[in-house]
Amino acid sequence: MNILGISAYYHDSAAVIVSDGKILAAVQEERLTRKKHDASFPINAIKQCLTISKLSYDEIDSVIFYEKPFLKFKRLCSTYLGFSPLGFKSFRKAAPIWLGNKLFQKRNILKALTTLCPKTNWSDKLLFSEHHLSHAASAFFPSPFEEAVILTMDGVGEWATASLAIGRGDCIDILKEIHFPHSLGLLYSAFTYYSGFKVNSGEYKLMGLAPYGMPKYVDIIRRHLIDVKEDGSFRLDLSYFNYCSGLTMINKRFERLFGQPARNSSEPVSQFFMDIAASIQAVVEEVVLKIVRNISEETKIKNLCLAGGVALNCVMNGKIIKIGLFENVWVQPASGDSGGALGAALAATYMYHRIPRKIDSDRDAMQGALLGPAFSQTQIEQDLREVGAYFKNLDDDVLIDRTASLLSEGNVVGWFQGRMEYGPRALGGRSILADPRSVEMQKSLNLKIKYRESFRPFAPSILREHVSEWFELNCESPYMLLVANVSEKHRKKTDASEAMGLDKLREVRSDIPAVTHVDYSARVQTVDKQVNPRYHALISSFSEISNCPILVNTSFNVRGEPIVCTPQDAFKCFMGTEMDVLVVGNCIMSKSEQDSALRLDYKNHFALD
Repeated sequence: MNILGISAYYHDSAAVIVSDGKILAAVQEERLTRKKHDASFPINAIKQCLTISKLSYDEIDSVIFYEKPFLKFKRLCSTYLGFSPLGFKSFRKAAPIWLGNKLFQKRNILKALTTLCPKTNWSDKLLFSEHHLSHAASAFFPSPFEEAVILTMDGVGEWATASLAIGRGDCIDILKEIHFPHSLGLLYSAFTYYSGFKVNSGEYKLMGLAPYGMPKYVDIIRRHLIDVKEDGSFRLDLSYFNYCSGLTMINKRFERLFGQPARNSSEPVSQFFMDIAASIQAVVEEVVLKIVRNISEETKIKNLCLAGGVALNCVMNGKIIKIGLFENVWVQPASGDSGGALGAALAATYMYHRIPRKIDSDRDAMQGALLGPAFSQTQIEQDLREVGAYFKNLDDDVLIDRTASLLSEGNVVGWFQGRMEYGPRALGGRSILADPRSVEMQKSLNLKIKYRESFRPFAPSILREHVSEWFELNCESPYMLLVANVSEKHRKKTDASEAMGLDKLREVRSDIPAVTHVDYSARVQTVDKQVNPRYHALISSFSEISNCPILVNTSFNVRGEPIVCTPQDAFKCFMGTEMDVLVVGNCIMSKSEQDSALRLDYKNHFALD
């Protein structure tokens, strides 16, 4: 039974193919169109998934969309009516889009599918899931659990903004929901907007900014913006927000509450907004931990699965692990809307077509999230020649050792190997790598290669077998979705009372300063030899040279650009930044040996994210 799952029309469109429960391919449209957060129908991703899975259109048994458009339209209409006449401005802007396009999404989906294969009767194959069921399915079905409690949280689906479900075998039962307009995801996005970052992409920045501040405004948020009950359920005071009735996230009353207007994105980040970031992060953690404690007590189930955009808050996830209420916590690496395509396909597989679910209790079904396209060595060489690259071919062992040596000498390496990742994190397939021991590397990567704010931290990739030696973590974190502190023995003492704000960046806090955030934390990725043997071999070789089983790992892109997909994407990004070395398959190339006429300016090539 071959199922095509689709998410589209909001942000992060994607396509997934699942065959009898096995994930064959998963690709985000943005990686192919090179348009960040591309929301268009994923025609290119569908084609790529079919190529990867070696299936024809005729071999697709069902197509499932990740949500129900008519329910979403009904929610929008109810919202506009409920906030009349204030909501009219929003309605006037949104109505033509919905009436001309989104309300008739079934028709539009069938039209798009027909352009791909006119002879197929797609109407008989098309199914629709619900948004939060898709999230829940993406969290539970790929997990290694026979039974788990499932918590999903995001901005909003059709009506739900959070849901609690129980997964058993091949079935999911949703028990409770919190409905729009009360949303933890939208609350966090409101503060993202207030802090001058883009909604639906800048939430990472807000999370990264939080450790530079103090949670001074927690009481104000609790008293005025969100009423939280002991079980974690909550309601927002909507008089401070504008997302129901206007075209922005917050209103003037919100700004007056904190005594300052929203930050302009071009302005420096002041200590005030660092404290704002710390405050909303603390409140979100408080709410989610109350929910987690309550569901643990109510269900007595020992496994927890998480999905939805809020589940990408890896600091929060680390706190859930730390309180130890669950024996196992598993987070879907594509927790946002792109993962909805996967969840929908899995829901159709198990809950509609009743395919028996096979569980490997030792390993999840995500295959390290390495589910996108790969390129043969012949194709790599052809693509690199077409763009004028000068490269050398090395055998596997020589390539690994040479790359490790270059990293240990302080070079920044673009690393392009095997299948592309699914989800927002680069996990050793499309990564930029560096030496974590370098004092200057964090600043250099941000300003000279990623072209982004200096305060943003980088993640460590560490050999799974060494994680507890370097971090206060004794479990797998293969998808870079858990934050843990650097172990005490690897920390360096600092005078925390002296430095404030971004001045904290100057302090060397550990033996691995390039991946140690200002609060001694790190967003850890554990690397398993069975899942990604080539990346494991590289880190192992680096460890032999440096006695450090860790590399800095950041996604292979610059600010505002999707992660690279093809060898040509990789070479262009390499030539548009100050990366030193590029390794694609068995091809290795140095920047100094490239034709200077091929240099590009990536610093201003993409819009701010």
